[in-house]
Amino acid sequence: YVAVGNEPFLSSLNGTFLNVTFPALQNIQRALYDAGHGDTIKATVPLNADVYNSPENMQVPSAGRFRPDIAGLMTEIVQFLNQSGAPFTVNIYPFLSLYGNDNFPLDYAFFDGTTSPVVDTNGIQYTNVFDANFDTLVSALVAAGVGGLPVVVGEVGWPTDGDKHARADLAQRFYAGLLRKLASNAGTPLRPNQYVEVYLFSLVDEDAKSVAPGNFERHWGILRYDGQPKYAMDLAGQGRDTALVAARGVAYLPRAWCVLNPSATPDAMSRVGDNVNYACTYADCTSLGYGSTCNGMDAAGNASYAFNAYFQVQNQVEESCGFQGLAVQTQQDPSTNACNFTIQIEPSAAAGRRPAAVAVTVATAMLISVLAAMVTTP
Repeated sequence: YVAVGNEPFLSSLNGTFLNVTFPALQNIQRALYDAGHGDTIKATVPLNADVYNSPENMQVPSAGRFRPDIAGLMTEIVQFLNQSGAPFTVNIYPFLSLYGNDNFPLDYAFFDGTTSPVVDTNGIQYTNVFDANFDTLVSALVAAGVGGLPVVVGEVGWPTDGDKHARADLAQRFYAGLLRKLASNAGTPLRPNQYVEVYLFSLVDEDAKSVAPGNFERHWGILRYDGQPKYAMDLAGQGRDTALVAARGVAYLPRAWCVLNPSATPDAMSRVGDNVNYACTYADCTSLGYGSTCNGMDAAGNASYAFNAYFQVQNQVEESCGFQGLAVQTQQDPSTNACNFTIQIEPSAAAGRRPAAVAVTVATAMLISVLAAMVTTP
């Protein structure tokens, strides 16, 4: 596939890409045909699930329709996709249904049953929001006259930090249910016993990603920043207690951390807030947020975490652990059971001076990608 944009019709974008997305889709598919690849490579637009919904007075999947403000445009797009043989690509995130909504049933976000099923007017009971979301789209496609259009889930995942529900144990629970469902080709109530093409999001954490949607945005990876698995995961969907293969040969900087100086003067301590804000402006401090893994530390722990995050991003340059006399280097790991103070990957590995380590790391990542493809390929 060729992805044209990514979630261009998000409500938060205020229509920025409404006039250009469909022409771009047409042009790219035409270019693929002109190059002799149009029969095997298809252009599609990855869309957020907010392009469709059910009306307020009938919140059930069978009432799904495209969002009123873009219904005409979406009908044109799906008819073009149907004509070109391309799938509809949608990103579905059960976590986001739960995020910020304390009234959302927790078990409805997973695949192991719920005490609060959604009963559709056609008698179908939905026990998880993934199926309900997917079938709301199917109903919208039927209403648009392309009920048989293939659907690809371009992104689905569960973050492990940055929110009270962004946890490794919940991510493991989510993926276990999802992979078991995919392996069985169970489909959904409106498309039963069918293979669903799904792509997991994402492989590794991204510490510089925008946190506008929430602090969890930097923690979607099934692997840590250094290629180490976060939890057990059976890509075959058989429920086995197996782990992903960790990246090998990863070269780290020396075991050194930057923490709050216990001997800092009272004058220096008066500037802690400003220095923490500075550190977190240029490094990732999302693990300090409410409900996150490092949320339970005291003020000194918070400052140490922020200083160390900046120190590691700066590749442990000595001058980066100053903070106006507030910080000091230590060789004693300040991590706690819940909160990990990271050590940066050695930049020379990425720069190519350790080719063997890089080759093994890349090969491992590629192997994981291949295994994921095997699970989601019929």
